Amino acid sequence: MDHSIFDTIGYTPVVQLQRIVPKASANVFVKLEYYNPTGSYKDRMALAMIEEAEKRGDLKQGMTVVEYTGGSTGSSLSFICSVKGYEFQVVSSDAYAEEKLNTMKAFGADLRIVPSVDGKITKDLLPKMIAEAKRLAEGDNTYFTDQFHNQDELIGYAKIGEELKKQIAKPIDIFCASVGTAGMLMGVAHALEDQPTGIVAFEPASSAVISTGVAGTHSVEGIGVGFVPPLLNLDRLQEVRAIQEKEGRAMARKLAREEGIFVGTSSGLNVAGALKLAEELGTGKTVVTVACDTGLKYLNGSLYKSEPA
Repeated sequence: MDHSIFDTIGYTPVVQLQRIVPKASANVFVKLEYYNPTGSYKDRMALAMIEEAEKRGDLKQGMTVVEYTGGSTGSSLSFICSVKGYEFQVVSSDAYAEEKLNTMKAFGADLRIVPSVDGKITKDLLPKMIAEAKRLAEGDNTYFTDQFHNQDELIGYAKIGEELKKQIAKPIDIFCASVGTAGMLMGVAHALEDQPTGIVAFEPASSAVISTGVAGTHSVEGIGVGFVPPLLNLDRLQEVRAIQEKEGRAMARKLAREEGIFVGTSSGLNVAGALKLAEELGTGKTVVTVACDTGLKYLNGSLYKSEPA
């Protein structure tokens, strides 16, 4: 189809941070993934999961797509399914932004909510959501995208790396980002294999299960899922770093005020980590990260209001 809405996925801009990078640091670039149609890089993943399944014949018209999600994946799959004509059953939770839940419903998704404890992302929340999604996927004529085990998403995310090679006219010394499914980090790592790029993973310090084996509670949507994601290849990583959630929240607000980049907490955490790496590397080097999604998804929460006690 010519001039499809799907043609607006990808080819997102890259900006170099101007005001918040410490002196004598590496250059820091941020790929603005909130330019995708639903305001998130998950559009790339959702399109790849659906279209690769169609190519194999695993997904056909008349079938229902099923997924569990913290919100952005659900928004993206709702969008893709609405355009392609698939019914979409999605499991999420009240721990995630109301804006994301409402976006899924706006695209016509059948949304099922798993209650959280005090609105927090606990180590047992995602397993409960996965169990409910698996139950739904046992129904007739369903296709379970199962994002934490779906290799198809790597195809969609590799395009970020391919775009970066064209957009940044110098070697990328470090590509760094927080981990949810790990599909984005691994997809980009694959695309950058022809460069001597170090790949650094970030996770919330209060649930640093990848680096410490200990899962905990946090409020950073989309990352820190409470287990090591199956798609994460630890051998491909230079390092795993834990970043304090409060640093990510503060950085998100700082990005808006000083760089004009309006994002959520996971993106703030990405940039906070990238700035630390840039300071360690020093001048003449290049660090790249991503702005995962738009701050418009978080206006009902506390991120852009007064910080909770």
